[in-house]
Amino acid sequence: MADFVSGFWNMYVMGLVALSLLFCLFVLMSNNKREAGPVELHGHVWDENLAEYNNPLPRWWLYLFWLTLVFAVVYLILYPGFGNTKGLLGWASVGQYETEVRKAEERYAPIFAKYQGMDVAAVAADPEARGMGQRLFVTYCAQCHGSDARGAKGFPNLTDKAWHWGGEPETIKATVTNGRIGVMPPLGPTLGADGVKNVANYVRSLSGLAHDSLRAQRGAELFQQNCAACHGAEAKGMPAMGAPDLSDDAWLYGSSEATIMETVTKGRMNRMPGFGEFLGEAKVHLLTAYVYGLSNKPAQ
Repeated sequence: MADFVSGFWNMYVMGLVALSLLFCLFVLMSNNKREAGPVELHGHVWDENLAEYNNPLPRWWLYLFWLTLVFAVVYLILYPGFGNTKGLLGWASVGQYETEVRKAEERYAPIFAKYQGMDVAAVAADPEARGMGQRLFVTYCAQCHGSDARGAKGFPNLTDKAWHWGGEPETIKATVTNGRIGVMPPLGPTLGADGVKNVANYVRSLSGLAHDSLRAQRGAELFQQNCAACHGAEAKGMPAMGAPDLSDDAWLYGSSEATIMETVTKGRMNRMPGFGEFLGEAKVHLLTAYVYGLSNKPAQ
């Protein structure tokens, strides 16, 4: 990446721009001459007798090309475009973006401040606040969790009561602010293929899924030895570690025997980015309230 920000590439771009402008100038100059005498045929003939005269371009047409060339030169003087020169006006897309963001913050800051001072549950019950939170969710969260927040394979459903890290307002806010990293270590080398299958059947039995009862009995002991430290002795999960409850019907990757065996064998690693620094505390508060309200519907 460092090769593309070196001084060579700056000079390379400046050279290309300068050569392009000089070539356009050459083309205009070479077509600016008017030959004396009668206009001759160009030599191109179609349909036996349709010929093309070698007429010069109309003057008004040439003037438009000259105007385009002058505009390009003036633009490159005023705005960035000629290598890494900033232009006389000092304009930058980043600066314009920051200006627009600053104006928006000045306009909407009182609204955000109003909701920031309210309890999360109260914000979740406010229709206007829910609308604002939904727009934030669709912009920043729907790509992973879906526009309906019901998730997908590897991305949790936010509309149910199954929370890996906890569904309390302060926990949701911490998740949105700082993000989360969920890691399950691979146990395939420890358990072996037969042990993995036994544990998978035991896990399926916890939520009432079809299973091999003999393998489930064998897997119960292996589970206590290798999995209970994170998921708990009763497999109810451990929110402090992000370890899910294995006794309910919520499955992040799927509940088939093959999928559970894959998870146990290879482990899993999930990462949710933090939005606190990017969105700011006020927007995080609104987003937290919206997510909280998805599984805690306010009374109508």
